Amino acid sequence: MNRLHNPIIEENANWDIIIIGGGATGLGTALDATTRGLKTLLVEQSDFAKGTSSRSTKLVHGGVRYLAQGDIGLVKHALEERGLLQKNAAHLVDKEAFIIPCYSWFSIIKYLSGLTIYDWLSGKYSFGKSEYLSKRETLSLMPEIKAKGLKGGIKYFDGKFDDARLAINIAQTAIENGATLLNYTKVISLQKNGESITGIETEDTLTGKRNNFKGKVIINATGVFVDDILKMNNPNSKNMVRPSQGIHIVLDKSFLNTDSALMIPKTSDGRVLFAVPWHKHLLVGTTDTPINEHSLEPKALRAEVDFILATAASYFNRKPLESDILSVFSGLRPLAAPSNNDGNSTKEISRDHKLLISAKGLITITGGKWTTYRRMAEETVNLAITHANLKASDCKTRTLKIHGCNNFSDSNFLDIYGTDKSAIEELMAKNPELSEKLHPDFPYNKAEVVWAIENEMAETVEDVLSRRLRVLFIDAKAAMEMAPKVASILAKALQANADWEHNQIEIFNNLAQGYIYNNDKKAQSVLTEQ
Repeated sequence: MNRLHNPIIEENANWDIIIIGGGATGLGTALDATTRGLKTLLVEQSDFAKGTSSRSTKLVHGGVRYLAQGDIGLVKHALEERGLLQKNAAHLVDKEAFIIPCYSWFSIIKYLSGLTIYDWLSGKYSFGKSEYLSKRETLSLMPEIKAKGLKGGIKYFDGKFDDARLAINIAQTAIENGATLLNYTKVISLQKNGESITGIETEDTLTGKRNNFKGKVIINATGVFVDDILKMNNPNSKNMVRPSQGIHIVLDKSFLNTDSALMIPKTSDGRVLFAVPWHKHLLVGTTDTPINEHSLEPKALRAEVDFILATAASYFNRKPLESDILSVFSGLRPLAAPSNNDGNSTKEISRDHKLLISAKGLITITGGKWTTYRRMAEETVNLAITHANLKASDCKTRTLKIHGCNNFSDSNFLDIYGTDKSAIEELMAKNPELSEKLHPDFPYNKAEVVWAIENEMAETVEDVLSRRLRVLFIDAKAAMEMAPKVASILAKALQANADWEHNQIEIFNNLAQGYIYNNDKKAQSVLTEQ
């Protein structure tokens, strides 16, 4: 198969910075580096944001629970980054009202006091002032929650976004500023000169072609895979990351038919749970399960799904059942592991990031959260410049607009494309056939598939339906029904034969089965001890 997006790369090029990993941190680092004038290459083993960075709770936030844990510094930095992100990616980041229903007067005092501090920490980047709501006001805004025993609620403001789409737009911005980005390019070894890391050897996972790239400094930004890269340098290196699995389920919006999000501040085991309106559906999560293995497609455990359903049932008037789950997906947080941790709880593991020189020429960045990706990238590039004695200017990303950024909205589903919306509409005007919907229950059309292929580096059916249109994460069965149309458009773009087209559909359908909740699955039958 030919690659749709194979940039011409100068032979024997000596890159200033080579970044391994195309998630939020890696993409942010590529953007920061290239805008400082550094010759930048990024390689990603799969599609951009394939792993953790497409599987978040879709929140751009300071982290209310981190405030409760006393991590003031992390919260303050995150709130500032929240404000910058809302300005720089206005087409994707929206202010969202969150409601905490309170069933005791003590809860009202406790949460209003804490959120007043949260507002104060946001300073000039405030999204709005927290306030007390009476019982009647709370039920008026969120009538689907249980009224019995309700004393009132607290309303506060945070941000909501589309994670995978932001990742793609950051990638586009980096390319527009001179960076070279390669997806489906896996690092198979590190090149060394003595004890120094001088480059990488890669394999194109779609074509099998191998390449060598030389770089003055290599950035390991591979999330839960950072230890795999570190062991390429030193097989005996200690693990930096303690993965924690978080799952989400997606329900019909009728379970919480409101524009506000629900925040459950303390679940039965001390976690925080959110129910967030997202793409006209309801996203509910997340869990926090320590695990010992990592993969690109982690599976939800039955105990995790049961926990979310039970917690939601204790707040919703209508109890969600297993049969109501439209999609279930899992993500792995690359938590920076402490030096001594012999317990299973991830509550004491740092949610902040770790940045260190792993070897001469190799820098590792891990931990952190989507909201602070820009700040993490800035710190990473600062260290790379010092470590490799690179010539570069100061950071430019605080005020840099992300590809597509605009403030215009007419409540059209294409608004998520920002400034690209008009180009997609032009595609449909020139070829009315592209206006055809992919599925009767969704607004998405053929023009968006063509756009994703031609302008957003989509190479497979999964790329389109998972991270460009998000359907796999919203309704897995509907995504399977769309797959043949998407495969047909891809095959035409690739000039691929019918066998390739059928194979793409089969691969996608097998993947999508993992997003359809089935309590008979062995992988979900037991929450084993990790």
